[in-house]
Amino acid sequence: MTSPHPQLVSVKLEKLRPTQITVGKQEVALKRKEWEKLNKRARTAALERHWFPAISGPEGNHYIVDHHHFGLALMEEDVKSVSLLVLKDLSFVEPARFWTVMDHHQWVHPYDADGVRCKFDMIPKRLEQLRDDPYRSLAGELRRAGGYAKDVTPFSEFLWADFFRSRISRTLLKDNFAKAMIKAMKLGASQDARYLPGWTGLIVG
Repeated sequence: MTSPHPQLVSVKLEKLRPTQITVGKQEVALKRKEWEKLNKRARTAALERHWFPAISGPEGNHYIVDHHHFGLALMEEDVKSVSLLVLKDLSFVEPARFWTVMDHHQWVHPYDADGVRCKFDMIPKRLEQLRDDPYRSLAGELRRAGGYAKDVTPFSEFLWADFFRSRISRTLLKDNFAKAMIKAMKLGASQDARYLPGWTGLIVG
């Protein structure tokens, strides 16, 4: 039976299931650097106050629906357990229908590093299997720089990543990230981007 109230549970990080195919590995690296600056007490406090939103799925699995970058960063830093905020219990749903229900609630983003929608079985079963999407790193860095506002739209950063995918070359992104950021800032403030979540129309910096 589904609980009407979110529940807190402690789960081993290695057992968490992703609900997306990619992350921005550059953003993961940034989160690792931030973690490394914390002392032991600060790390403990950070873990105590951070809850990963998750869905309980079939066969006792927990699927996180946000904070994949932080989760992967913690795993690479050898953190063993984290707290989950269970938003919904779907453990009773037939496995064949589970992802359809997740998709209906916008709790899954089955798109690859080229922005192409894939079958649900392409979603990794472990956080360390997430693939790199450099455009997701670009979108994350642009938000931190104030190029657009944080928004509650599910997977909003991926919408920004897709916007830049056809406008900024992968070669530029790889060879000169700073130059790609300058271009992204201008594009992000343009009228072409006004449909994107958090759009402000302002060039910052």
